[in-house]
Amino acid sequence: MASEKSIRLPSKTVLARKLGIARSTLYYKSKRKISDEYYEIKIRETIESNPSYGHKRIAIALGVNRKKALRLMKKFSLKPKISRNKKFFKPGDIRLPEAIYKNEVAEAEVKEPNLAWAGDFTYVRYKSSFIYLATIIDLFTKEVIGFSISKWHSRYLVKSALLDAIKKRGQLPQYFHSDQGLEYRSEDHADFLAKLGVTVSMSRKSSPWQNGYQESFYSQFKLELGSPNRFETENHLCEAVYRQIYYYNNLRIHTTLSMPPTKFYAQFAKG
Repeated sequence: MASEKSIRLPSKTVLARKLGIARSTLYYKSKRKISDEYYEIKIRETIESNPSYGHKRIAIALGVNRKKALRLMKKFSLKPKISRNKKFFKPGDIRLPEAIYKNEVAEAEVKEPNLAWAGDFTYVRYKSSFIYLATIIDLFTKEVIGFSISKWHSRYLVKSALLDAIKKRGQLPQYFHSDQGLEYRSEDHADFLAKLGVTVSMSRKSSPWQNGYQESFYSQFKLELGSPNRFETENHLCEAVYRQIYYYNNLRIHTTLSMPPTKFYAQFAKG
């Protein structure tokens, strides 16, 4: 009986002849398989850097179409490391009467920066307390152009975010949109804007979707920020909020723009 060492496998030339195929076929690896394996690595790297990216942003980041990105993610069982479980809405005060301001931006054509800004605020629960974040978004560039953090929600919180946006952009918008919260209806905010010639726009009462620009931002922002309680102190949490806003503005691909907001703004400014 021949030992295992004495068994010799046929050469590739002999094997190819027996199979009736060209010898080069034994070395063949499909171009599609090679391509898929390449993109698997690239997708993994992209998700590692951007844990919430789904197939739409993956497609933009890698310069492929959405169908291909979706096919590859399914093939290799690749998913975002973090995904949205629920939407976050700030409850309105149903006792307040309807505001005198109507939704002006609903029919406005926003085709340039600083034409329309939207403001809102949200809370981040930290252990047994809260911190509040107010933001101003340019509806054309999708950039967070002003923000403010405080332990209290008040007209000063939203006014501070507004002043931050004015300082950054060096001008006022034509429209400023918000919900009908007391903070935005106050003399320090709505009347302040109106006196400066800004058209104040407000969502209908109990209609958060009419400020969907901000609602969508906060939903994704909280998702990507992760659990606030993992931070040792409130200061560490606030630092993380600053970093997350920087990431959103400068690094994270916005699907509507196919690039980060600051890059889009810079391209538009160049003409």
